[in-house]
Amino acid sequence: MLFAIGREIREERKRRKLTQGAIAAAAGIARATLSQIENGSIREIGIRKVLRVLDCLDLELTTRPRGAPPTLEELRREWEAGE
Repeated sequence: MLFAIGREIREERKRRKLTQGAIAAAAGIARATLSQIENGSIREIGIRKVLRVLDCLDLELTTRPRGAPPTLEELRREWEAGE
């Protein structure tokens, strides 16, 4: 789960042409911590830190039942990645 969140953060940050340092500073975390979030290598992180990073990128965290079919947005991203 955290790996998927990190991937979304990285994709949105790059789409906006922002550096890890800029987002980390705005969220009040270390750049190394943001790097670990984006790479899915962070072992533990508080939800408030994740929410601050998401807020800096105008993203939100949502939940859905495990095993639910993919959303239209997820299907769109997969299709775009395959092009």
